[in-house]
Amino acid sequence: MKVVVGMSGGVDSSVTALLLKQQGYEVTGLFMKNWEDDDDSDYCSTRQDLVDVASVCDVVGIDLEVVNFSAEYKDRVFADFLREYEAGRTPNPDILCNSEIKFRCFLDHAMQLGAERIATGHYAQVREWTNDGRTEYQLLKAEDGTKDQSYFLYRLNQAQLAKTMFPLGALYKREVRRIAEQAGLHVAAKKDSTGICFIGERPFREFLMRYLPTKPGEIRSLDDERVLGEHQGLMYHTIGQRKGLHIGGLKGNQDEAGEHDAWYVAKKDIKANVLYVVQGHDHPALLRDRLVATDLNWIAGRDPHTNWVYTAKPRYRTPDQPCEIDRIADGRAEIAFAQPQWALTPGQSVVVYESKVCLGGGVIV
Repeated sequence: MKVVVGMSGGVDSSVTALLLKQQGYEVTGLFMKNWEDDDDSDYCSTRQDLVDVASVCDVVGIDLEVVNFSAEYKDRVFADFLREYEAGRTPNPDILCNSEIKFRCFLDHAMQLGAERIATGHYAQVREWTNDGRTEYQLLKAEDGTKDQSYFLYRLNQAQLAKTMFPLGALYKREVRRIAEQAGLHVAAKKDSTGICFIGERPFREFLMRYLPTKPGEIRSLDDERVLGEHQGLMYHTIGQRKGLHIGGLKGNQDEAGEHDAWYVAKKDIKANVLYVVQGHDHPALLRDRLVATDLNWIAGRDPHTNWVYTAKPRYRTPDQPCEIDRIADGRAEIAFAQPQWALTPGQSVVVYESKVCLGGGVIV
């Protein structure tokens, strides 16, 4: 079977290619270039990553192809990213990048190369499942719960999962690095990449300012409408944000030790261009036990049951939270949590699980 592996220059995709080669697959590595603006920037590691990929392919003994999806990335991912921020929401571009670039453009290109499957270094699993006489493909959490990336893959569909392999899904990160070291791959200890998908680890506010002009407005207290300061644009702030408000010295609520509580972003008034803040991590305005999600994708191609107990992640770093889906209608899902959730953020994704199975999810409104 011919498998094309999406390779980034990191240890995960490198070990993915190595394992598949060892298992007897006909493997080709494919490096995607998806960002060209300020390509000579200190924050863009594309050139070094390509050097690393070429070195790994040489050691593993596989061919390498380089493809440029920069135009598709700008049109399908980055344009939406900017629209969402301009509307005052906080999107997660990695999720859209996966569904539109890695598992659409990349998948289509791999099929044109004659591949039967694609593979990536994501920590997740795919299971073929028979339900009512028909074959389905389920997206499962990885065995390494600290590295599980199913949250970022919830927009995938049956056709994409049917053609996808995640060889690292049953491994722990420490095992992956050990395998790389034993095979003599120089990326064994390479630091994991962070930052915006394909754009890199650049100062976020400065980066966003190049594409969205500043639009100063008032920072007000949600409790009493006091003007506390000035923001440079609602797009530069997210619900629950504490740092970067520059209002820390203002008096207000105090804790038991007499220290003034920190201020947190609680609300954005887009029409009035006002940023509302509250004092204290547990302020009621930061807590909600319900949300509405739109732009839904249910992986099995059908809605999950309502009024069943599931778990959900309203953000990637949040542990799974018990919940029920009260209603699904008109492209919207109403989700109720057993416990109030902190700083639910419009534009972020909420992903629903049944045990280890990722059912899908949507975008918080």
